[in-house]
Amino acid sequence: MTGRNKNILIIAGTLVAGILLGWLFFGGSDEVAHEHEMVEEGQETVWTCSMHPQIRATEPGKCPICGMDLIPLEGSEVMENPNAVQMTEYAMKLANIQTQEVGATSAEREIELSGKVEVDERISYTQSTHVPGRIERLMVNFTGEEVNRGQALAVVYSPELVTAQEELLQAYAIRNSQPELFEAAKQKLRNWRIGENQINRILESGKATDRFTITADVGGVVTEKLVEVGDYVERGMPLYQIADLSKMWVLFDIYERNMGMVEVGDTVYFTVASIPGQTFTGTIDFIDPIINRQTRVATARVEVPNNNDRLKPGMFVSGVVTGGGEKVAAGLIIPRSAVLWTGKRSVVYVNEGTATNPLFVLREVVLGPLLGTAYVVEEGLNAGDEIVVNGTFTVDAAAQLAGKPSMMNPETATTAGAPMDVRQYLKQGGNNFRAQTSEEFQQQLGGLVEVYLELKDALVEGRAKESLTLTKEFAQALQQVEAAGLTGDAEKFWQEKKRFLLQHSEEGLNTANLEKQRENFIYLSEALIKTVAAFGLQNKTVYVDYCPMANSDKGAYWLSDAAEIRNPYYGDAMLTCGEIVEQIQ
Repeated sequence: MTGRNKNILIIAGTLVAGILLGWLFFGGSDEVAHEHEMVEEGQETVWTCSMHPQIRATEPGKCPICGMDLIPLEGSEVMENPNAVQMTEYAMKLANIQTQEVGATSAEREIELSGKVEVDERISYTQSTHVPGRIERLMVNFTGEEVNRGQALAVVYSPELVTAQEELLQAYAIRNSQPELFEAAKQKLRNWRIGENQINRILESGKATDRFTITADVGGVVTEKLVEVGDYVERGMPLYQIADLSKMWVLFDIYERNMGMVEVGDTVYFTVASIPGQTFTGTIDFIDPIINRQTRVATARVEVPNNNDRLKPGMFVSGVVTGGGEKVAAGLIIPRSAVLWTGKRSVVYVNEGTATNPLFVLREVVLGPLLGTAYVVEEGLNAGDEIVVNGTFTVDAAAQLAGKPSMMNPETATTAGAPMDVRQYLKQGGNNFRAQTSEEFQQQLGGLVEVYLELKDALVEGRAKESLTLTKEFAQALQQVEAAGLTGDAEKFWQEKKRFLLQHSEEGLNTANLEKQRENFIYLSEALIKTVAAFGLQNKTVYVDYCPMANSDKGAYWLSDAAEIRNPYYGDAMLTCGEIVEQIQ
């Protein structure tokens, strides 16, 4: 092959390779770009704040809290609820997080009680002296000693007894002429519990005895020694406390919240720490009708036999009252391990995602009675909700690290789902129930708003005393607002907001401090704004105002009926700080 032909082949090969590479790089670019463009168009960009990740917006702008520019979120980071805690399946297994679906069931009564072993008062006896005098000797010297009936307990020196014996001897000498006197002398000794045998021995000896032996009236164990040698005692004074320990009382404390769930005849199973491995059984035969003023508990009594003297007075016991098969509570039952306590509030974590992509959201609940290891839920959950029942603290710790509503910071949590920022709520349309709202309800809501606006003006002008009075009026007006004509989701939404508003109305009534009242006004405002936006008002326009510096630079909203800024959170200090962000008609 000539050099010319070889060059032609090289050039042709180079051209073919260039065309092929060009097609690979550029020929399919339209299709690839089109597909990429379709993906981008199918996914709506979500914008958030790098400092406040709970902020979500559908377009770029400024953060409503700090004013920083919003940045786009990665598609994998987008969640429907910005206040939810997202965990991978591997993380859940590693932390042993378990969930359970809430169901409408019934639960048996099972109440844990604590108590103490006590002496049966009915077989406890106070041994007293029937002879006045001085204690010369004690035959029983310590508590816990066992005594038998008729056993000598103490010796008493009694001058009065000597005188009475001498009178007896003198009356005996003239018994034939004055038998009544002789009988009276003997009766005097009988009144001092001197028996006929002892009287006869005195008459036979013809001498008065100056020391008298006191014997036990009953048998048992000495539970208390009340005298010492040398003490002077009067007739009827106690010497010993003697108890029969063959039967004991177990007294259980019943707290006020459980009093309606414990009845006479209930079976109690209890254990004693000093007798491990054995469970005792008894029946409640008496419940104290009077509550102890200091401890705020009533006492339930169980009588038990004390075989082999194993139970000792003062022992602590732990018991459980069961319902004996009787169903005493119906409704939503959740495990005790699912509940976290935050002072006055009780919260749980609800999975609003799926099994493979869980999204845990803090939910406030209202609890009923505690039934052993389970609670009855009065409000806050619905049948079918999936809640965390094991590893709740782990989920809460993840929420705290992520800056989401948590047990330590539950202010943004509500009783039904996680809230969003007010501006975002209004911008996205929020809840709109105006088509289902009656004029009567709108009128009642308008009256509530009027009281709110008066409260706002009092806070603007710094009138703490008047704002406290108006908070009370707001709570009263709120109680009078009825869900007239509301059904379904609309009624549920209103009841949720009403509970929240009532809760913070009550908290506002507990402080006369102006700063605390202004802080509480933040939560009243946010809930009322969402309520007004959802149901509307009749023939009235209100403005939603916002101050980015209020609430420790987190920002706060309020309602106003005038298109001007008068800041209720700072008053005269920063009266015009803020902006109008929305108008509700």
